[in-house]
Amino acid sequence: MSSLNDSNDVYSSNYSSRSGLHGKVSPFSSPYLNYDPGYLPQAQPEFIFLDGASKQRGRFELAFGQIGGSCMIGAALGGASGFYNGLKATTLAGQTGKLRRTQLINYIMKKGSATANTFGSVAVIYSAFGVILSWARGGTDDDLNTIVAATATGCLYKSTAGLRKCGLGGAIGLGVSTAYALWVNRDKLSELRQFNPAQR
Repeated sequence: MSSLNDSNDVYSSNYSSRSGLHGKVSPFSSPYLNYDPGYLPQAQPEFIFLDGASKQRGRFELAFGQIGGSCMIGAALGGASGFYNGLKATTLAGQTGKLRRTQLINYIMKKGSATANTFGSVAVIYSAFGVILSWARGGTDDDLNTIVAATATGCLYKSTAGLRKCGLGGAIGLGVSTAYALWVNRDKLSELRQFNPAQR
């Protein structure tokens, strides 16, 4: 009776000759299989997409996470700022006990909700511009959409404060979005810096 490592095993030799797998231990192919297991894919796709569907989430799908995340970040930053201002104000006023605790909660809630509202409003405007630009460009979503949407968001958010502040808001949006785009594409930029046309 032949073992799995027997070099005279007809199934092992046939399997090795067909699949090209050679080694110290010959793989065993069952006589009941009518196909070579070596042809089976070893890795399966992590996700399954519909035919013709995009393999990444679009602007509209990302908008919900961006708006919610912006609100939570704004609430956290505003709450921390309100806590600091509340501590300073209650200390100067000489408040203690329950009165001081109530004042601290008021400061935290007021500042946190105001900052969360600001961050959420900016995120809604930015997401709306991003979705419109992506739709207008036929589903294209790239860094140009990000920069244009951020610049337009800054201009629109400060549009009621005058022309000067409107331009300042647009400049801030342009600067932040450009810095973000450069950070995301830092690998490509490093490749461009190392590119030498003389080596081609």
